[in-house]
Amino acid sequence: MDKLKAKLIDIKQGGFEVLLNSQDAEELGIHPLDRVKISCEKGSLTAVANVTPTLVKRGEIGIFTEVSEALGLTEGELVKAIPGERPPSLQYIKKKMNGQKLSKEEIYAIIKDIVDNTLSDIELSAYVTAVAIRGMDMDEIAEMVNAMVDTGERITFDKSPIVDVHSIGGIPGNKYALLTVPIVAANGVTIPKTSSRAITSPSGIADTMEVLAPVSHTAQKIKQIAETVGGTLAWGGSVNLAPADDKIIRVEYPLSLDPKPQVLASVISKKKAAGVEILLIDIPMGKGAKVETEDEARELAQDFIELGRRVGIRVECAITYGSQPLGRAVGPALEAREALMALEGKYAPRSLVEKSCALAGILLEMAGVAERGRGKYVAEETLRSGKALSKFKEIIEAQGGNPDITSDDIEVGKYTYDGIAWEDGYVQMVNNAAVTQICRIAGAPKDKGAGMIIWQKMGSQVKKGDKLYTIYAESSVKLERAKALAQRLNPVPIGGMLLKRIPDYSYMA
Repeated sequence: MDKLKAKLIDIKQGGFEVLLNSQDAEELGIHPLDRVKISCEKGSLTAVANVTPTLVKRGEIGIFTEVSEALGLTEGELVKAIPGERPPSLQYIKKKMNGQKLSKEEIYAIIKDIVDNTLSDIELSAYVTAVAIRGMDMDEIAEMVNAMVDTGERITFDKSPIVDVHSIGGIPGNKYALLTVPIVAANGVTIPKTSSRAITSPSGIADTMEVLAPVSHTAQKIKQIAETVGGTLAWGGSVNLAPADDKIIRVEYPLSLDPKPQVLASVISKKKAAGVEILLIDIPMGKGAKVETEDEARELAQDFIELGRRVGIRVECAITYGSQPLGRAVGPALEAREALMALEGKYAPRSLVEKSCALAGILLEMAGVAERGRGKYVAEETLRSGKALSKFKEIIEAQGGNPDITSDDIEVGKYTYDGIAWEDGYVQMVNNAAVTQICRIAGAPKDKGAGMIIWQKMGSQVKKGDKLYTIYAESSVKLERAKALAQRLNPVPIGGMLLKRIPDYSYMA
């Protein structure tokens, strides 16, 4: 056969894939998941072949979105299809599956094939699983960082130092950056923060900032904003920084995998690509957080510091309290409102102000604008004086938002439910996982006004009838679902001084 007629299929597969009629595939000698080289007047690429007896006719080739966009194909356009070669990186993935160390060249080949969409989801999943089970040493992780940076865009600033802060996450309501970034920038330090959207949490920093201003900007725009006003709060996914990381995360999520080597490489590669020279890593620690013990936190901190040293970034780490949500608000609009209240000098939870100023203080000390031990004081004074609020308004305006917005202007979900204490006692804990599940069922982060306010935190004394939490939703249906889940999960359990009675006769028939 000479050429096949393109049939565009408006479905994103995550990589380069095509669909062949089974008879055409047999004639070409192509089996399911084999490679096929597709070429047209505008270029060529290698894709993974899927085979069907009915969905495309003989003489047609089903073209999924990624392939049609890469080649600029139109419906009915003629393309040539011939058997393609398996990428060499597959043998390197198998080598890691067998527990062997990968060389610089082998790691680069894998990362380049990931960026070029050459690997199928099955092959990419095999790589992620191999890293999760077999691990990587620091040599391999450093080479992975360099490969991830080299295969994407880079931002180069004309000034120095360039600082940033990153939290490994794991706790709801972690809105610290909306205070920390303007505090640092207000002291003349450039902080081009790029953040993620929520994957499993109720709101990522980018989701929260999006309530106040657009967060999707090009690398050039991020550079221009940061050099003009001193800081940004942008979505990292809108910039092609270390693009292999986003593709790896896409397959990690359904597998519920988060291998440590990839966590380290993910953070450091994106910061290096963004031109960051000084980086502070926030490691929330405690029951219900990603890191539950101090030993784990210290080990992770040392790994970040060593990896930063190898790739030319000065890294320090802050181990922070992570056993319950930061502040009281959880969910994009609620968190944005609480952060603005803190900047405006209105009432705000002490935990939010304390953590934000502590992190900002460390960055100011690392950047050399505050003496060691005085950074937090400088940060608190910057917040108290209103300079941080003024700087935040500059950032909002530079990113295309309304600089005159106040905390009173932010709309939250109009449907609410109050969780009430049914007895006197003390709050035993605030369950991070339960809060996250409830907020997501309520609609967060897609529904910006959905989420929760935690009125009582761990150790608080409460009376029967006191409000423990309020759930917010943008639809009555989602509120009812969140309410039912909250009643089942009990996110803010109440107890007295008696913790347990043994034997527990209530379990006996």
